[in-house]
Amino acid sequence: MAHDDATAVTMASLFDPEPERWGLRGDPHVWRALRDRLSGTDVPPTLGEAVELLRVTFSELVGVDLAGDPASSVYRESFAHGGMSSGMVSLDTWRESLMPLLASRVRTLMTSS
Repeated sequence: MAHDDATAVTMASLFDPEPERWGLRGDPHVWRALRDRLSGTDVPPTLGEAVELLRVTFSELVGVDLAGDPASSVYRESFAHGGMSSGMVSLDTWRESLMPLLASRVRTLMTSS
């Protein structure tokens, strides 16, 4: 994605709007933590690099490699904010819909530039 500093788009732009559906209660907190962590990061020049950045950042925040860990969900206290199942992160939802949604948004951004 070729761009200069005046038109640089950050990764945070991919996170708005938030999805209407989540897997578990921790998922929106992970979404927001990803957005916040990547808020000052420019979108990389290729789709592959952007997806890898999302995957690595998710792994850093949640402590799970989505591609390598077969678990369907994990508990993370840092994403527990009250309520039943609070802190539970649906890895299946991240694999099947949230990461693909973010990748789709990257693709759309790159084709509209």
